[in-house]
Amino acid sequence: MDPLQEKLIIFDYSGTLSLEASLFARPDNLMKELEESGLKEFGIESPDIFWEQLVNPTWTEGSTTLVGYKKVLENHITATLFPNASITLRARIADAVSSFVDRYLDHSHIDYRWEPLLNKLNVNPSIKVLIATDHYGEATDCIIKFLTEFQIHAAAAKHAFVNFNKSSVIVANSADIGFHKVDPRFWEALKLYLDFEAIQDIIIIDDFGYNEQIGDRYGERKKVEVRKKNTVKMLESAFSAKVHVVPFMIEDNNLSQDDTYGEFITSVSTMIEHYLAS
Repeated sequence: MDPLQEKLIIFDYSGTLSLEASLFARPDNLMKELEESGLKEFGIESPDIFWEQLVNPTWTEGSTTLVGYKKVLENHITATLFPNASITLRARIADAVSSFVDRYLDHSHIDYRWEPLLNKLNVNPSIKVLIATDHYGEATDCIIKFLTEFQIHAAAAKHAFVNFNKSSVIVANSADIGFHKVDPRFWEALKLYLDFEAIQDIIIIDDFGYNEQIGDRYGERKKVEVRKKNTVKMLESAFSAKVHVVPFMIEDNNLSQDDTYGEFITSVSTMIEHYLAS
């Protein structure tokens, strides 16, 4: 067995590496961003309208194709709210959408407290690091940019398919791969194209959507358990490896507390380092 490919560490992105990505969508902040970007001017006047009329109808297209967040929002707003819009109005809508998406992506940086662990993993020849995310097409380059700020070389899975760099952190975005993480084909594609045949152990650090939800946290915990079990089954099936889950779930009343998030990062980092040293 190739010792350079013994362990795979999988990080979720939104809600785990980037809590800010989740906090951006909190109602108070979201309303501020809708107004400051100019989207409110076009009838996007509440979080409910934003989610129910914009995001939910376009999520599948936006997160499993390369169309991108900007284009799917722009197209949907124009088609459903202003089907007879003039060229000038279309341009204003495009500008507002672009401003909103740029704000969101800039807000979705990797927390600096992950940097020490990510750097240690990146230089360990027995470790593969994979950031797996259901996201829009624009997110891949943004995540790579954030990693570059940590002096970490990263490659998009879509490029790694062709030119796999064994020292790279791989960013696997559903928009690039064409399937969500809940689809076994997401993981099967990664194993096939990223030379992950020799993986023995997998550690996955993920909030399983918990940190991105608002409201019934007890009900969400039950859904999280289902997602977690399904993820483990898919990983075990795709890689024929032992899977260790590190849940990264923060209680709602502590979600915006910087100290609590920092403590979670420290705890998880210590846990992973101890595991790798054993």
